[in-house]
Amino acid sequence: MTQSDDRDRVHPFPHSDEDATRADRIADTVQTRAPAYRLAFTDRDFLLREELRPVRLQLELLKPQMVMDERGIESTVVMFGGARIPAPEHADQARTPALAALSGYYDEARRFARAMTERSLRTYGREFVICTGGGPGVMEAGNMGADEAGGQSIGLGIVLPHEQAPNPYVTPDLCFNFHYFAIRKMHFLMRARAVTIFPGGFGTMDELFETLTLVQTGRMKRIPILLFGAEFWDEVINWQALAKAGTISESDLDLFHYVETADEAVGIVDAWKEPCD
Repeated sequence: MTQSDDRDRVHPFPHSDEDATRADRIADTVQTRAPAYRLAFTDRDFLLREELRPVRLQLELLKPQMVMDERGIESTVVMFGGARIPAPEHADQARTPALAALSGYYDEARRFARAMTERSLRTYGREFVICTGGGPGVMEAGNMGADEAGGQSIGLGIVLPHEQAPNPYVTPDLCFNFHYFAIRKMHFLMRARAVTIFPGGFGTMDELFETLTLVQTGRMKRIPILLFGAEFWDEVINWQALAKAGTISESDLDLFHYVETADEAVGIVDAWKEPCD
């Protein structure tokens, strides 16, 4: 329900924003200046107390949920990948030659997002909406591709010790900021129809293994999980060694697919049929 819808609703009680305004106009006395007198929902010091963490978790889950519901977003295509991967025209500025060599995946991410957004527009922006972490690198490429196609895209940012603004291609009304990594991860996967993982670092691997674990354990239904760059992933993760050791099953290796290009990824998403149990 939007704010305007809420105002149109008939009930006998005053709106909370009306009382917040009234409370600001009260006479200035020793009593009204005391923290105890502040309305609980306008009292920042109160809301940030340790004991209020469950409430903050709920609010952080609820706010993006409500915004996306109001915009009619039913499904997303999630794009994970390294924030440090440069656009090809900036490859010479990469910190290592190996990182520079990965710059081609920036273009593939951009092309993939553009193609998925073209499909999203056929559903008036309800399905296959691109969702990234909202930052630079692969995330920027994903949001850029969606923007180039004339569609909307989501950015799920996180507050970090070093300042990081959202990339300029995220749809402003779908640009969110999180305190809790756990809630952010939930929003990445709650609407996901496909997950793509481009070369990246700790954060990308965290998101990859979180997704694989949820599917492996049956806590999330099977969806396309597409790893861009077989050479990169086979070098950094020895999947066969995990299966040989018995710490995963051979069948777990079927939970994901390698792709090299946007066209390959689009083809798998388009052809996907949910496996039968």
